Amino acid sequence: MILILLSDPQIETNVMVIDAQQNFFLYMIGVLVVLVSLLILFFLVFQKRKNKLLVEKLKQQQIFEEEIAKTQIEIQEQTLMNIGQDLHDNVGQLLSVANMQLSMLAHQVRPDLQDSFAESKNLVKESLQELRSLSKSLNSDVIVYRGLQESVNSEIERFNKLGLINASLKVTGNEALLQKGKDSIILFRILQEFFSNTIKYSQASLLDVQINYTPDFVIITAEDDGIGFDEAEIERGSGLINMKSRAALIDADFKMTSQLKEGVKLEIKYRYRFN
Repeated sequence: MILILLSDPQIETNVMVIDAQQNFFLYMIGVLVVLVSLLILFFLVFQKRKNKLLVEKLKQQQIFEEEIAKTQIEIQEQTLMNIGQDLHDNVGQLLSVANMQLSMLAHQVRPDLQDSFAESKNLVKESLQELRSLSKSLNSDVIVYRGLQESVNSEIERFNKLGLINASLKVTGNEALLQKGKDSIILFRILQEFFSNTIKYSQASLLDVQINYTPDFVIITAEDDGIGFDEAEIERGSGLINMKSRAALIDADFKMTSQLKEGVKLEIKYRYRFN
């Protein structure tokens, strides 16, 4: 009976049909797997290419923004140098002439006016000295020659001498680790911007500056005891944007924090770059 069933043509036909259906089903599964694999591969390649283009676009945008910031800072540096030179050459010369003329007239002054005359002469002399100091602080070549620490110290001394604010500077570590150059100029300009804002707007009586030279970084902090500001509002200020742009150019970490009536604190962390 079994032999008869195995030789039945109808059964053989059914088996062949089933085998064909199974083979077709397996074939379709294989085709589907290949198609899905190709789609996944295409998506991954497309996504990778898209991400690459996006990264390149962001890099190009960053380079463009850095070039714009660099150009702006170079223009500002040149402007400051021109102002410093004009102060030295023009106003400084006028004050020098005035000082000389006062010296020549000293013997002609009546005895009862000698004290007032001497005071006026001293004021002209001090104005000339302060003008020369200010001119040097605006000249980037002088900053490079002096270095960051001496340039900051000169500013601190000038503030104290003029009675603008009670300022102090504390330095720790070895200054020689920080090379004199463009990066030092930018660090100094950031501090100058902070000093200017403190004196103009903060109503502060104290300004504390610290420079800490570590083996890998120079860490600079500047803090005042003024009225402070709302950080959400100050974000729109051009002074803060300018300081951040300068810090970004030299890959320095920049942070400025404040609360109303609690002063302002600036922190800069700069990794040494040896050329």
